[in-house]
Amino acid sequence: MHHKDYPDHHDAELVLKLYDLRRESTMRESRSALIAGFLPTSFDDVLAITKYDHPLNAAFRQCSSFWEMTYAMARHGVMHADFMLESNGEGLLLFTRIEPWLAEYRAQVNPIGFRNAEWVATESEMGRLIAERFRKRMQAHLDAVRAATPA
Repeated sequence: MHHKDYPDHHDAELVLKLYDLRRESTMRESRSALIAGFLPTSFDDVLAITKYDHPLNAAFRQCSSFWEMTYAMARHGVMHADFMLESNGEGLLLFTRIEPWLAEYRAQVNPIGFRNAEWVATESEMGRLIAERFRKRMQAHLDAVRAATPA
């Protein structure tokens, strides 16, 4: 698979288009609700949001599919990965919140779930940097929850 060595005007146009799409009102509401309200502490929390009766299910479906579409452009060489990730790292926040249970998610929900997010988080320099920052936040969250839970 060919990946771009340098970003060009097409990459810039796509990044601006993605920015416009993120600003659309339903998308903006979904992103805000998910970032604020989806902090899983177990696979049960992850599984719950995949059910249609969960209040954040629509937001989860919209955001996860948006970011998978976005990151596919990087994985398939349509867009320069590091350039795109400089302004589109937010999807890795969602990915790192699922990542501790990714194997279970793929086994029970979607065998190819988050594969593009996983690719940018591991195969691009900018993606690795962003994912590591978000992983630290997620680990701090999990540690705090465990510390507050009686043994």
